[in-house]
Amino acid sequence: MTFYVTTPIYYVNDVPHIGHAYTTIACDIFSRFYKLKGEDTFFLTGTDEHGQKVEKASNLKNKDTQVFVDEMSKNFRDLIPFLGCEIDDFIRTTENRHKKAAQYLWNKLKDNNQIYLSNYEGWYSIRDEAFYSENELEKVNDKFIAPSGSPVEWVKEESFFFKLSSWQDKLIEFYEENQDSILPKSRYNEVLSFIKSGLKDLSISRTTFKWGIKVPGEDNHVMYVWIDALCNYLTAINYPDTDNHYFKNYWPAIHVVGKDILRFHAVYWPAFLMAADIQPPKKIFAHGWWTNEGQKISKSLGNIINPYDIIDQYGLDQIRFFLFREVPFGNDGDFSKDAIALRVNADLSNNFGNLIQRISSFVVNNSDSIISKPNTFDKNDEKLLKLFKESFESYFDHMKSFQIDRALKNIFAYLSEVNAYVDTQAPWSLKKTNPERMRDVLYIVTIITIRCSILLYPVIPSSINNILKIYNLSIKDFNFENINNFFPKTLNLNKPSPIFPRIEL
Repeated sequence: MTFYVTTPIYYVNDVPHIGHAYTTIACDIFSRFYKLKGEDTFFLTGTDEHGQKVEKASNLKNKDTQVFVDEMSKNFRDLIPFLGCEIDDFIRTTENRHKKAAQYLWNKLKDNNQIYLSNYEGWYSIRDEAFYSENELEKVNDKFIAPSGSPVEWVKEESFFFKLSSWQDKLIEFYEENQDSILPKSRYNEVLSFIKSGLKDLSISRTTFKWGIKVPGEDNHVMYVWIDALCNYLTAINYPDTDNHYFKNYWPAIHVVGKDILRFHAVYWPAFLMAADIQPPKKIFAHGWWTNEGQKISKSLGNIINPYDIIDQYGLDQIRFFLFREVPFGNDGDFSKDAIALRVNADLSNNFGNLIQRISSFVVNNSDSIISKPNTFDKNDEKLLKLFKESFESYFDHMKSFQIDRALKNIFAYLSEVNAYVDTQAPWSLKKTNPERMRDVLYIVTIITIRCSILLYPVIPSSINNILKIYNLSIKDFNFENINNFFPKTLNLNKPSPIFPRIEL
């Protein structure tokens, strides 16, 4: 089995913010989950470097456009390890391999009679790199505004068009047969409704600027930035060679995107692919937006969240955990400093971290740093182990359906049961009355803690690596096949240090 997951490639007209971090971390979580599941995974991200918006941004800074995009792309590449993410490829649309793939895709569409030359006249948003019909726009102070809030301008120019309208019925048929191909369900309904309202042919070239991939055989036309950008998912798996290992094994991909670019991924992209005789994406997941302390995040309000600053303040895994535990994946969420502190303190510091600290310290101090497998388990132990199996199955199902928050809730509800078991069994009391039973309890809790750590690894990997060092273990020792059978004869523990310090409000 293989798993190919992508972020959208990020537009380089500005520096990375928390929204970019959120999408990248989400894909990293799924990539790590599927690796533990034993699947051959491929995780792609990168930068979108063409288009009128980039050309304008470089001109404003009086920089050569290629120099500008080189600098801006590096900002996004450098952020990846800072976020604790492990990627398999970083694609840039100014690379020669990508220009070759995009031009091949164009020629394939042209050979399949999917492109024609005409004139475009209509509303266009430079900021969104998107065309809008008038009924989608709002009039504010005698000016039309796009649904995103960006201004639009009337454009009239010669353009090549893609026959999007002829793919309306095929898209409807595909989505009605594959109802989980767009998640969450509300986004699926939104896309299907948009397609059924009627698709018009799409302008796919521009002549009013030069910073883009040239249309093959045409001096004046560059490709519409979205046909160029979307092709990146194929470039990374060595398209146009469709017989190579990467293409044959990894395509179709799973795309994780923000809800604002769902139309491009769920309408235009599958139509381009089908028109080029390529399978549509396996799945498209559209997540929500973040606000900051209840306010919309924007440059004008000066409340953009810098991922470097927020991670330096609270910790990498603390932020990774908060982003995906606090809000159902797919919903909008509010980024609040109080909420971060409350969530981290309740779950990571009090529930999980405190359990590790007190039990491993107790083993070191009262059991010569060693735990040994009991000959038998009593009914309380069996009940806790059975409950783990149930929790693991539930976690597994939630992760496969992209419900990260529910998977995490499930683990922490179980960890609360483990803490209750510790309080009931009271190994500190058993030390005096029944030392053998004390050692059995310490074994059970240690084993359960290690198993829960493996389930949390996709979300908080660096912390879990530190936790496993307490037990002289490595994540390489585990996968989801062997986790329920993890009953080592003995483990030798190291003295723990606090993993999740409390955040003071």
